[in-house]
Amino acid sequence: MSSVHHKIIKHKIGLLNLAAELGNVSRACKVMGFSRDTFYRYQAAVETGGVEALIDANRRKPNIKNRVEEATEAAILAFALEQPAFGQVRVSNELRKRGIFVSPSGVRSVWLRQNLESFKKRLSALEKHIAETGAVLTEAQVQALEKKQEDDVAQGEIETAHPGYLGSQDTFYVGTLKGVDEFTSKRSSPLIPSGHQRSCIQQKHHLHQLICSMTGYCRSLLNRVWALFAF
Repeated sequence: MSSVHHKIIKHKIGLLNLAAELGNVSRACKVMGFSRDTFYRYQAAVETGGVEALIDANRRKPNIKNRVEEATEAAILAFALEQPAFGQVRVSNELRKRGIFVSPSGVRSVWLRQNLESFKKRLSALEKHIAETGAVLTEAQVQALEKKQEDDVAQGEIETAHPGYLGSQDTFYVGTLKGVDEFTSKRSSPLIPSGHQRSCIQQKHHLHQLICSMTGYCRSLLNRVWALFAF
């Protein structure tokens, strides 16, 4: 038995024992901060299922009555693969056309239980389904997968052979230091970053050599060049 369950049982048994010791349920409930209904519920649980029943009584159980029928849930899951780009309102409307009546919130509840609440997750489920069954993609499914690829590229995501295969670099103006002139920050990192390296150099001069790993080394033709390395 875990320490959490032990504390739960100890607290509830304490109420029952105190009531027996005082011979007064109302007084025991007042001292322990429980209601009389709670006391009698604990007492009935112990009488019918023993001490372990006190743990089960504390757990919140899902209300199955609030869920949609199994056939409706199966239709929602199938439609999520058929049209992964559709939102919950549109799915509800399309299913109504097929004689399946479920609200948009009901659709989303099913998605949440099955981890399908986002477009990206539904596409992942579709890819897994295709890999397992070898089914042929419909035009709508192909368009959804192509849209995801376009979105990934637009957001700066791209497939690479391995981490470090491709890298990116950006440069921006930092400011000026008295007696040193203008400074520019240059940063480079792999597209699947396991780290990054940054140098801050005087804009008008070129670095002769720059090597960055866990330590940094910078040498310039001019001694005035400043460098700052971050790893």
